Amino acid sequence: MIFIVLPLYSYTAMHKFYVSVTQIDYVKEKESVQVTMRIFVDDFENILRKRYDQNITLQLSEDEPYIDKYIGKYLDDKIDIKINKQSVSFDFLGKEYDHDIMYCYLEINNIKAINHFEITNNLFFEMFEEQQNIVKTQINSKNKSFLLTSQNNKSEIFY
Repeated sequence: MIFIVLPLYSYTAMHKFYVSVTQIDYVKEKESVQVTMRIFVDDFENILRKRYDQNITLQLSEDEPYIDKYIGKYLDDKIDIKINKQSVSFDFLGKEYDHDIMYCYLEINNIKAINHFEITNNLFFEMFEEQQNIVKTQINSKNKSFLLTSQNNKSEIFY
């Protein structure tokens, strides 16, 4: 019986699924682009430990402002957004946890119209070769989805 369980366990551990999902919504009435990212907590914790501080622990730590600073910095380093061919910056609004998933909330303000949208998403590519970043957009009443990889890390939409 042990011989059957061990190979299955090893196979599962070797083939972990590395993915993030980013939902981007343009709310014209608020002149706002609202971004919600779903990321595995353990993957994000590992990358923050590797890049910034090996003692970082996610999941409601006492050091939330300290941790939020590094989360915002990492997202700023790895996510690039252009609207109407101009680079824009986003505000990291915060995060919340749902079991093993962390939701990160970003916002871009003062966007009166979108004719062109471009995102480059490099989350976790330096750590996981198999990483895939799914981007879903709802802009100008149109829904689009993209699968980004380290070989194809950018999507571009014209409206």
